[in-house]
This record gives sequence, structure tokens and C-alpha cells, in this order.
Amino acid sequence: MNIDQSLQNSELFSDLSEEHLQDIKDMGKEISMEKGKSIFYEGEVGQSLFVLIEGSVKLFRTTEDGREVIVRILTGGEIFGEVILYVNETYPVSSVTLDKTILYTIPRKAFHHLMEKEYFRNEFISVIMKKQRYLSNRIHYLSAYDVEERFFKFLLENYGEQQIYEINLSKKDFAAAIGTIPETFSRLISRLKKREIILWEKKKITVKEDFWLDFE
Repeated sequence: MNIDQSLQNSELFSDLSEEHLQDIKDMGKEISMEKGKSIFYEGEVGQSLFVLIEGSVKLFRTTEDGREVIVRILTGGEIFGEVILYVNETYPVSSVTLDKTILYTIPRKAFHHLMEKEYFRNEFISVIMKKQRYLSNRIHYLSAYDVEERFFKFLLENYGEQQIYEINLSKKDFAAAIGTIPETFSRLISRLKKREIILWEKKKITVKEDFWLDFE
């Protein structure tokens, strides 16, 4: 995926015109980061928002007693750090790359300058309203589907319908991505193994043959 595809597919910018997408692209730059590198820290003054072109990123917060709480796992095409545009000046979470990652950084000051132009501002505000609807849908998703359904929906949405999956996420990160905790996730995997629906060995998940025919 390249920056043009990422912007066009992103939740935040997907409905902008080609002209405005080009405006955003012109103000940023592409960077490459190795696995395990921090992008920004919780409480840090935000200078940029980011488009994830390739790879995966973990967003997390740290509790007072030092525990790490995963907020979200991001995959290609997603935007993060955008909170500094319209909520506050600091990042509310920390972020780290989970594998080799390509990012597109967009400076906050340059974006605010673009927002001063009425033709762009009006269109962007309408996109923000759409994002709010997405958050409402996310809440519905977590309440409408149980953890097993979310597990298989995640596989479908991120990897497609297959029998064998190569997974680059740890089980802890996978659990966070489907909105559950590691303990619940471990019990789920144990149940699925006992029912012979999946086999999880290292980074490979094998799904029972013909399983997807009955999954809705």
C-alpha cells in the first residue's frame, strides 16, 4: 500500500476530494521504522499525526503502577495521533511499532494552516462527523458480538477467508484488537482447540476445513 491508497482508504480522509487529498500529501513525508521503535509517548506534545502505510502499530497507556494497557492495534491504512488536531496538544497514549513499519507524517502546524482555508475546512468537518459515526459503530460491534465471533471477524477483515493464517501479532495484541483481555482470549483459544476448530502453533493459525461455510 502507498500513501495515495492509504489516504483514500483511511477513516479520516477517505471522503475528501482528490484535490484535498493531494494538499495533505504535499505537506507530509514518508519514514521507515524498525520493529519495536517508539513513535511517540503518552503526554508528549504532539507535532504530527501519522498515516500507517505498511506494518502494524500498538497504542497503549501506562497505569500509575506501571502496567501497560493496550488501547488498539493498528494495521495498514489507519491514521493515528489525529487527536492533537482538535482535542488537545499532547498524545493521550504511547505508540510503538510491532514490525517493520512505513509511516507518513503530517505536521500539525501545516494541517492547521490548511484548515484556515474555508474550502478545505467545510469538507473536513463533514468527514469528522462520519468518524463519530464510526466510533458509535465500534461500540455496537463490541456489544453485539461475543468474543468468539469477534475473533473470526478479525481474521476475515484483516486476512481474508483462508485455512492457514500467518499472524504477526502476539496473543496479547490480538486480544486487544478484538476488544478483550489476555485471560479471556486464552480461554477462548483453549475452547476452540478442544472443539478442534483451530490449531495455533507459534505464528500460524489453522482453521478447520469447511469452517467458513457455516460462519456468518
